[in-house]
Amino acid sequence: MSVIFEPKFLLTLILMGTIVYITYLTKRNTTASDYFVGGRSFGWFTNGSAIGGDYLSAATFLGIAGLTYQLGYDGAYYAFCFSIGLTLLAIFVAGPLRRFGAYTVADFLAYRFHSKRARVAAVAVVLAISGFYAAPQLLGAAQILSMFFGTSYEFGIIFTCSVMIFYVGVGGMKGTTLNQALELWIRLGAFLLMVGAAIYGGLHYQEILAAINEFKGEITGTSEFTADGKDIPFDGSVWTGTGNYFPSFWQTISMTIGLSLGTIGLPHILLRFYTNPSAKAARKSALMAIGIASVFFLFAVYLGVVGRSIFLSGDADPAVMKDLIAGGNNMVVPSTAQALGGEWLLGLVIAGAFAAVFSNLSGLFIASSGALAHDLYASFFRKNITQKERVIAGKVSIIILGVLYGALGLMVKEASIGHLVALAFTVAASTFTPVFILGIWWRGMTEKGAIAGLVIGLLASMYMIFFKTTLPEFLQFNVPGLITVPIGFLSVYIVSKLDRKVPSDVNEFMKKVHSKESEAA
Repeated sequence: MSVIFEPKFLLTLILMGTIVYITYLTKRNTTASDYFVGGRSFGWFTNGSAIGGDYLSAATFLGIAGLTYQLGYDGAYYAFCFSIGLTLLAIFVAGPLRRFGAYTVADFLAYRFHSKRARVAAVAVVLAISGFYAAPQLLGAAQILSMFFGTSYEFGIIFTCSVMIFYVGVGGMKGTTLNQALELWIRLGAFLLMVGAAIYGGLHYQEILAAINEFKGEITGTSEFTADGKDIPFDGSVWTGTGNYFPSFWQTISMTIGLSLGTIGLPHILLRFYTNPSAKAARKSALMAIGIASVFFLFAVYLGVVGRSIFLSGDADPAVMKDLIAGGNNMVVPSTAQALGGEWLLGLVIAGAFAAVFSNLSGLFIASSGALAHDLYASFFRKNITQKERVIAGKVSIIILGVLYGALGLMVKEASIGHLVALAFTVAASTFTPVFILGIWWRGMTEKGAIAGLVIGLLASMYMIFFKTTLPEFLQFNVPGLITVPIGFLSVYIVSKLDRKVPSDVNEFMKKVHSKESEAA
């Protein structure tokens, strides 16, 4: 019993209990609208919180601080790129997408071009992006369970997937939205307490940054935790400089393009705008998410610097030093929390980390289940399917996804959370972003153009990610957005121009997504 009352166990159990309770309250999903888009009943505050919860995943809660801790300025630059994406989404996509109204991301293409082929292509891309994004979330959860609860990595993957199957399978979009909103504020509270504790402890940003910059030599207190028994060397002037991870201007621009435009193409974020009651509420939700994300990114960068300062001091608790070395950059936030506020702050941060993982994974599960159940099963195999059967198909697809994502999670054990998510953004930016921007703002887009953009953008981004060593050195980008995003846009444009078979009802579509008459659609 004494173990259960340890802060990390107690606060995590409270989080899990709350999730179960909310899921139980929202278990009645009688129609496809209830299950996939929450009945389009969520106001801007709730949905804005849920969008923030969906977007600010383990990559933000753990990854941004970890990348800043590891790479310095180059790591902090990730936060800048992520923040641009939500702004572009709010300006170009949020309102029109809600006016269009549908259940899934693939519905947009299927109805825009009256095409089953476009729907299938969209489903393939949804599953690819969601898989890329799900793997690092599972990695974060498994590492937390392994480091702080003593479980195996494999158990962590299985446990997290099991929670998701229950969480999303029972609650649908209603339960997912309410849980995401709650989990966002848990994470924000954890970050606020960490920032307050750091400032109270005298870890002021300018002072610790100057001290890090001046540090050069071995870090005391690290030898007992390293494989070679030697203290770890560190050069602060390199850490505070630029060009370590992105050694050229073009590498930096490539990442900026990939991450900034990637947000527009993330299926689980796009899906959230279908749940608002109006286009005006969708825009307000996006603006609220931008504000919340900005605060999170600011805190994450600061806490990454705080973690580096604590590590360099060499006088932190041995358990903290060990975790910072053994856990790598993915575990910087929990370790820093323990150093700043002891077991209770660590417990809150662990609960917040699980909240980040669950929140993001639930969005990915609901988006992917819609792709399988609504876009494939209901559209191709059971054309006269009832509302109840649609919901059942959605729940069965959640189980299938739990198995698939679990397998992916087992494959990325040694990866960096932040960088894996960056690659998911690149795939999204190269596929759905061109299709949604051009599909909403350009009348000349055709069915073949959309399919070409999805297929060519997906193949190009996957090749440059997985087989970059086969390319000339000047094309080996860490985040290949500079090449793959233009390929996606050009594929849509060129094929559409060659095809010229623009849907006959394109003017009606444009009127629907851009006219204020459909503001409350």
